[in-house]
Order: sequence, then structure tokens, then C-alpha cells
Amino acid sequence: MKTKAPNPHRPRMKSIICLLLCLLTAPLFARSPYPPTFKNARVETYRKIGSTELKLWIFGESDPKAKKPAIVFFFGGGWHGGSPAQFKDQARHFAKRGMIAITADYRVKSRHGVQVVECVKDAKAAIAWVRENAQRLGIDPNKIAASGGSAGGHLAAATGTISGFGSDERPNAMILFNPACTLASIAGWEPPGDKAVDLSTERLGVEAKVISPAHHIGPHTPPTLILHGKQDTTVPYASVVAFESAMKQAGRPCKLVGYDGEEHRFFNRGEGYSKALADADAFLVDLGWIKK
Repeated sequence: MKTKAPNPHRPRMKSIICLLLCLLTAPLFARSPYPPTFKNARVETYRKIGSTELKLWIFGESDPKAKKPAIVFFFGGGWHGGSPAQFKDQARHFAKRGMIAITADYRVKSRHGVQVVECVKDAKAAIAWVRENAQRLGIDPNKIAASGGSAGGHLAAATGTISGFGSDERPNAMILFNPACTLASIAGWEPPGDKAVDLSTERLGVEAKVISPAHHIGPHTPPTLILHGKQDTTVPYASVVAFESAMKQAGRPCKLVGYDGEEHRFFNRGEGYSKALADADAFLVDLGWIKK
């Protein structure tokens, strides 16, 4: 019986398949309409770049006399696409819990042709805008959380770790859903050879380590909650374990909640959505930002 010779094209085919999967699945984050429209949400422009106006949508009653905690969400989509509508349900939940909840737009490759470093600049500008307008919006400037999923989780993490690229206003807490927060090699983590996500300098705009949150953890990094599916093949669970380890080595508070059997988008729907939202809520209760 003859045995088949090894296929020399198999590694290349595997890489191509990974790339195609990435391109096909990224739009799943963008199924919500763009630009979004929300009932009972106010819209404001937080940044202008040329003819592009970047907006954010504000949920919750703003009372200039109040000092409510706030949370800012950044959508996922591989820095390629996506919509601020992704986190509308989470935003409404936290608005009902007495917070000012915000879902922010930022530039992406499919609409603006930008590299990832420009997304980082937008996210940092959004946090700065919220703090600058805190009094008018009835927000406690010392209780602003950055949150997001996947690529949006990377941006949220970047606002609390990376210096430069615009404002260095930091959030006071981070809630990260399956975040891409370790973009380069670090103790306990080595990016896989077959990369489903393009982390080249050409795509990112800088070397991966420069905008890898795990590589910029320091005394300035706020308390962090990571909610991550253990079966995630897009952003492997081991990458956030490495982030958690780096946080602990730096003496920074970090809680990692891993969900057995859950994949990359588990927090968007169904039981996974409910579990992750409950854990995020409990984290803010523990911080003393909202009541149990």
C-alpha cells in the first residue's frame, strides 16, 4: 500500500485559510448598521480629522450637578470594520445601573484606510474628551472605565497602558472582552506562526511591541477585568494569561475570568452575553462605582 507524500503546499494553504477566516469573520462584528442610530442616546463629536467627524453616543441621564461613573465602549472588528452598535445593549444596561455609558466610533481600515496606530490615537482622544467634558455630562472624572471587545479590547487596553499617540489621559478601570492585548512576544506567550491576524508593521503602522498593551504595563495602569473565552482561536487564551501575569508582576490589580468552551464572540449574545455582563457588573460593584 502506497503512502502519500507530504504536501509541500500544506503550510502555505493553512496560512491562506487562516487569513480567509479572518477576513470572513471580521464583518460579523459589523452586521449592525453603520453609522448607527440609537433611541434615547445623545450623539456628540469628539474628534475631527480632516473631513472625518468621529462621534460617540451617550446613554444615561446627564446632570451637571451629579458625578456618575462612566464607561466607554470600543467595538471589535479586527481594526478593519465594525460598528459602535456592538455594545449598545451593554451600554443600556450600565445606564440603567446609574452610569453614563458611551459607545465610541473610531477610524478603521475599510472606511478610512488607516493603520492600527490611528485607531489607538482615536481611542485615546475619546477617553480624553470624556474627561474634559465630565462636568457637563455629570461624570465623575475619577471614575471612567474603558471597555471593548477584540480589537476594541486592544484599544481600551491601550488607553490604560500606552503613552504617547495623543493624550495620556488614562481610564480609571478597564473591562476587556476577549481583548487583543498582547501583540508581540512576552514571557509566557509567543504569537503563533500561522497568524490569523495581520500584525505586520505595514498593517499596524509601527512595530507590534510599540502598541502592545502587555508591553507597557506600569504604575499608571488601572484595575483591570478580562473576560475571555478559553476556546478563542482568534485571540488565544494564553495571550491574556500572559497579560494577567505581567500585570501581577507590576503589582497592578487584574482579574482574568476564563469561560470554558466559549469562543471569540461569546460575549455578544445568549448565555455568554449574560455571564460576561454579570461579571462586568460585579467588577464595578467591587470597585464601589455602582451598588450591588
